[in-house]
Amino acid sequence: MKKIINLIVHPIDNNLRVDVFISKKKNELSRTRIKNLILGKKLKLNNKIISSPSYKVSSGDKLNLEIPEPKKATLKPFNFKLDIVFEDKNLLVINKPAGIIMHPGAGNYDKTIVNALINYCNENLSSIGDELRPGIVHRIDKDTSGLVVIAKNNETHEDLSKQFNKHTINRIYQLMIWGKLRPQSGKIETLITRSSRNRQLMEVGITKGKKATTNYKTLEVFENDKTPTLSLVECKLETGRTHQIRVHMSYKGNNILGDKKYKKKFKKLKSIDIDLKESLYKLNRQFLHAKTLGFVHPKSGKELEFSSILPQDLENILKMLRNISK
Repeated sequence: MKKIINLIVHPIDNNLRVDVFISKKKNELSRTRIKNLILGKKLKLNNKIISSPSYKVSSGDKLNLEIPEPKKATLKPFNFKLDIVFEDKNLLVINKPAGIIMHPGAGNYDKTIVNALINYCNENLSSIGDELRPGIVHRIDKDTSGLVVIAKNNETHEDLSKQFNKHTINRIYQLMIWGKLRPQSGKIETLITRSSRNRQLMEVGITKGKKATTNYKTLEVFENDKTPTLSLVECKLETGRTHQIRVHMSYKGNNILGDKKYKKKFKKLKSIDIDLKESLYKLNRQFLHAKTLGFVHPKSGKELEFSSILPQDLENILKMLRNISK
């Protein structure tokens, strides 16, 4: 059943963006949800439809925001064994393997994490937002592995979305890059926007894009006659833009090992260890793993933090590099 939220703008809120105003008055709704409702023409201001989240309200304005009844997605269950790290009646934390996408999209509507969740949860998932993404609060790329939190109900979804929007979620990734970072630890702050050359890629923007902040530190450097120069790095996200770490590493000139989209040509090394060379060529994913995920439980208020070890294919390369470097 749809719901209508009625609001009146008072002088203290004059000239606020309409999405900010609604978020301030209805803090159970995330900014992302409010924005999507406005873009979906569910907001009337003084009986006229407003479709711009940045529209500025004026004192005396009357707002009517329609919250439509959630649509039930017609998604096929996918019999795929989920690696469940934590579960209760409100949420799931899963350890996603590389090679599977999070939700249905062009070219793949059946074999995704969402389809596996439908199979496992029997549709006991949040239903706000896109009907093809039940339960999905955030995403990691197809060829990235690691921890993801899934919402089982709308209230949990809204709360987790707010934590992501406020950048209070603790997200730490482990990755292997070509070369060495200079300086070895620091903060990368840029804008990130869609690439003008390839719409499937993102890039650092000069004047347009969304603010993106990545904290990084070098954990180990591998550099000798039998290995290319590679660095094991840890990145902590302050924001969560599409391909953020991949774009920031590319921006620094240190692309992630195995990243076929943001790749860079490196000199071929004649003396590289044969077994290592074979392992690097066989790597069919990027060396990027969502290692740590921490958040406040929406219901209990308890701080939760989960960790995930590197998957075997990445661990094997790391062990090989360490052995060669002895």
